[in-house]
Amino acid sequence: MSYLITGGCGFVGNSLAAELLRQGEHVIVFDNLSRVGSSENLAFLRSLGPMDFIHGDIRIQTDVSEAPRNRNIGCIFHLAGQVAMTTSVRDSRRDFETNVVGTINVLEASRTFCPQATIVYASSNKVFGTLDQLQLREDISRYTPLGTSLCLSEDTPLSFRTPYGCSKGAADQYVLEYAKSFSLRTVVFRHSTIFGGNQFATFDQGWVSWFCMQALRTVQDPNHRFTVNGNGKQVRDVLHIGDAVQCYLAAHKHIGTASGQVFNIGGGIDNSMSVLELLQMLGERLGVKLNVDKLDWRADDQRYFVADITKAAKLLEWIPKIDKSEGIEEVLSVLQTRAKV
Repeated sequence: MSYLITGGCGFVGNSLAAELLRQGEHVIVFDNLSRVGSSENLAFLRSLGPMDFIHGDIRIQTDVSEAPRNRNIGCIFHLAGQVAMTTSVRDSRRDFETNVVGTINVLEASRTFCPQATIVYASSNKVFGTLDQLQLREDISRYTPLGTSLCLSEDTPLSFRTPYGCSKGAADQYVLEYAKSFSLRTVVFRHSTIFGGNQFATFDQGWVSWFCMQALRTVQDPNHRFTVNGNGKQVRDVLHIGDAVQCYLAAHKHIGTASGQVFNIGGGIDNSMSVLELLQMLGERLGVKLNVDKLDWRADDQRYFVADITKAAKLLEWIPKIDKSEGIEEVLSVLQTRAKV
């Protein structure tokens, strides 16, 4: 049996492919190598052992169909996608074609060539919109929901906002519908923040690693300044990439109960933090004063999202094991090592 990973040279895909290669599995990586760091990730995967690489565009049906043709595909991890809200506003057609058309291409290829394969799709918490229905208290360093629950379950109403939210949400629903209409074995993960040391972060994607980079630059230059959108009190639950990889593998292992299901996936309330709390942690850890300039809120930004991972714990027998502080130490260590190379 082979594993097909679309977007296999991206952050999550690369980590997942590496783990499978270490386990001796046969891996097929599909990627267009357009993202920062993707070529380096491909070289790393090839250093681990034999694998198949397909240089293809998820938007092109013939490229996608080539991946499972004449191969014994048992599982597809569909991670290829346009992942930045800012890019979706700047080029909405590309965002749609990558996230929606690309996902339909994957579903149709599976339906034609490997209808029994597991398909796990990486969706987003952005399918819930701005979550204006939450009543929030503004504390010193973060927003806190009023009421009994601090986490959001899969029953939270969908609300597609921004082109990115629309494209991820539409793809999310297509993946679930193909399980109902065509009996494909699909699973949807609605992710909060995923982070880790091997992430190539940019200004609009990978905020934990990005702010770690800015903090380390401040160590080198105490006058370095960087920006934060909004007041910095927005909260996410952060999930280390090692735990994310185990979650994907658990979905395939438990596909008998997971098929047709959607899961909110994040680090949970114990691994939640605001931007301000991360910056405070970094300043204390590195012994520097961080110089922050505030920008306007990003359009339709969520003030608060923490995933309720109860369903994943029950059906996938999965819970996060890597604490946020441990993960941030890893990020800082890797970034410092890169800077010396």
